[in-house]
Amino acid sequence: MDDQKIVELYFFRSEQAIKETDIKYGKLCRSIAYNILQNDEDAEECVDDTYIGVWNTIPPKKPDNFMAFVCKIARNLALKRLESETRQKRSQATVISISELEEILPDESIAADVSNEEIGKLISNFLRKEKADIRKVFIRKYYFFDSVSEIAERYGFTESKVKNMLYHTRNKLKEYLIKEGIEI
Repeated sequence: MDDQKIVELYFFRSEQAIKETDIKYGKLCRSIAYNILQNDEDAEECVDDTYIGVWNTIPPKKPDNFMAFVCKIARNLALKRLESETRQKRSQATVISISELEEILPDESIAADVSNEEIGKLISNFLRKEKADIRKVFIRKYYFFDSVSEIAERYGFTESKVKNMLYHTRNKLKEYLIKEGIEI
């Protein structure tokens, strides 16, 4: 079923909407949640909470990109869950991914006048200008929290190449943000 019809089912308050969402995006949501939480049971609970979140948000919201909308909810719920539990033991890879980005993003105490939304738009603009493979690797690592080995396997790169791409992309992003007036 296409996304438009699934969204319509939510507007009609049909429980079939949740079933169709699970059929189409359940595996992707589980993957996102598992990559963050590193625990099958927690990931499954997160996916269930995602469907509740979508149900409670549509209507009144009518997302333009339903897949991105569902993934964002799953990702945010998994990150909140991770934050509330012992991070170091549960998902060291996610903590490392977040800390890598913290090194190049502004601290709220330094750039209090810059919103997360503004930074997000700048990062999106930056990534749009990058080559497709660089953009895909960056998103897989810092949005979906895939491991370096998973990314390498997915795109047929060596782990060394993926690490190198991420390192150079982070540095270019930092330079770009500084050039755009973001104090880091």
